[in-house]
This record gives sequence, structure tokens and C-alpha cells, in this order.
Amino acid sequence: MADKELSPIARALGRTPTGLYIVTTLDGASPVGFVGSFLVQVGIEPPVVCVAVGKARGPLAAMRATGRFGVSVLDAQSQGLMSAFFGKFEPGQTPFDKLEVGHGPQGSPYLEGSLAWLECRVTGEHELEDHVVIFGEVEAGAQLRDGDPSVHLRKNGLGY
Repeated sequence: MADKELSPIARALGRTPTGLYIVTTLDGASPVGFVGSFLVQVGIEPPVVCVAVGKARGPLAAMRATGRFGVSVLDAQSQGLMSAFFGKFEPGQTPFDKLEVGHGPQGSPYLEGSLAWLECRVTGEHELEDHVVIFGEVEAGAQLRDGDPSVHLRKNGLGY
């Protein structure tokens, strides 16, 4: 769809900035994850974030099963880490095979090359038509270096 054909709502929503994150969890002992941009802090005492997960994404079931998830906050220096999650993989291969992975105190994976990481305990969810919003209390985290997070804008707020 050409820019001029976008609805006013699509254009307006496309101007709302989002961050760039790798959202992770464990499927058994193996890390799984996806590139996420729909994440926001929604509580302070205790700190709570929520992340929207597409219903078709494989990690959703693993997040529900483990009751935990990790967030790797990306910046300009670490944005290239996303590319590992966009490819197709041979059986037995994962995007994590060539990445340095750390683990929070409760075992949630995060990317060592990221700007910062969070480890969250799932506290609830809200189901929408195409996504599930997962709420998580932030139990651990760290900023790994100085810098500013990457911010993403979409032309069309009704699509990726």
C-alpha cells in the first residue's frame, strides 16, 4: 500500500515510537525469542512491564509454561543482533547459536551484546484479537553499557 493510501489512523499510530527488543524465554533448556517492539513499563512499585506477543509466535507457549521472560534492550551498537532472528534455520539450529547469551538469576536468557536486560516473572495476561499482552514483574536487570535505546517508527501503525 502506498503511503498516500494509508488511513489516518494507520498514519497516526505509525508516529508512536516504540523500542527495539529481543524478548526471550526458555523452551525446556533451550532459549527461544523474537524481535519485539510492543513493550512498555506499566508499574513502578513493583516495576512491571508488558509485552505484546503475536498469537502465532512460538515463544508465547514457552512464556506461559515457564512463567518468565527476559528482555534485551537494543541500541545502535546492538541493533545488528536482530538479524539472527529474521533468518530461516536448519533443523536443530536457533538464532541463539551464534550469539553470546547470558542468564538472569532465575535463568531467563538475554543477549550479552545488548544495551540492557531485564528478567521478568509473568504476573498476568490479556488476550486481544491478534496478540496476547503479557505482564511481568521485573525481578532483575542491568544496564550493560552507557547509551540510548533504539527507537523505531513505522509508516503504517496497522502493520509491521
